[in-house]
Amino acid sequence: MQLSEIGHMANKYWLEIPEHFPFVELDAFVVMPNHVHGIIIINKPNNERDVETRHALSLPIPTQPQLQNETIRQKRFQNQGKGTISSIIGSYKSVLTKNARKIHSDFAWQSRFHDHIIRNDESYHRIQQYILTNPQNWAKDKLRLKLSS
Repeated sequence: MQLSEIGHMANKYWLEIPEHFPFVELDAFVVMPNHVHGIIIINKPNNERDVETRHALSLPIPTQPQLQNETIRQKRFQNQGKGTISSIIGSYKSVLTKNARKIHSDFAWQSRFHDHIIRNDESYHRIQQYILTNPQNWAKDKLRLKLSS
């Protein structure tokens, strides 16, 4: 895969994730022309093993008057939780967006990301191979074909 300037930035900022989240190890990763794939390994102490994968907090029914004045967005995106997959990916997407827009002002991500908890060795090896071989499959990528049309 020949990386663009933004592609190089995507790679650089991915590799910096453990500097900001020391409990994270990075595994297979690839930058594609319109998306990225990567495996993040969370190595927290046993008493901190719970890993949140939520994209947004569920919306409680407001019971206090001041909560009723908050917007849905404010309620939904309050404190995702330090060290969650959402905070890690959100930080990555944020720094890349800020810097990519200096090159292409219209740079944008999809609004969400797809996450999957890898539960066993078989799944891990299958996903790792998918990521590593993804560039060879780019010619058949459905999103690529939509972008070309």
